[in-house]
Amino acid sequence: MASETINNPDKFNQKRGVKIAIWLFTGVVFLLVTLMGSKDFPRPNEAPEFTKALPAVNAIINFSCFVTLIVSFIMIKRKNVTMHMRLNTFAMILSVFFLLSYVLYHITNKETSYEGDLVGLYYFILSTHIVLSGISLPFILFSYYRAFIGDVSGHKKLVKWAYPVWLYVALTGPIVYLMLSPYYGK
Repeated sequence: MASETINNPDKFNQKRGVKIAIWLFTGVVFLLVTLMGSKDFPRPNEAPEFTKALPAVNAIINFSCFVTLIVSFIMIKRKNVTMHMRLNTFAMILSVFFLLSYVLYHITNKETSYEGDLVGLYYFILSTHIVLSGISLPFILFSYYRAFIGDVSGHKKLVKWAYPVWLYVALTGPIVYLMLSPYYGK
């Protein structure tokens, strides 16, 4: 593979371009989420009514991603590489839909505050969810890309770390939603 990269400048540039695109995408997502988290971020006075359902939709998408990742793991353990690849592609598609829905909700709705009794637990889950989702994003994308180009050993190296973190993020998203859901719209 290394000699192929050296002897074929187009392959090298293509891989380099993808790496740059992954880091740029990660930076844009990080910047957007940071801006949306600001109290000064301009939002409409009244959010469109359909956006009120988006937190529940996001929780469903996150949990669907969690289940998809579990089944994908089972498939690769059974050596069903084709189904494993399809499920991971589906998990990526779910994640794109989640990101779009998440952004749409947060640019149109005011932040919801947790008012329950489990404040410490809620903020622990929320903060680890946010930090790990940000940190894991480029590694998830690089893992997927490595599998896509057939770099199975590189994929396996990244997935050992990225997979459990992605699972955690996909599961804690719905947990955060369930803890926060009584306070939406207050």
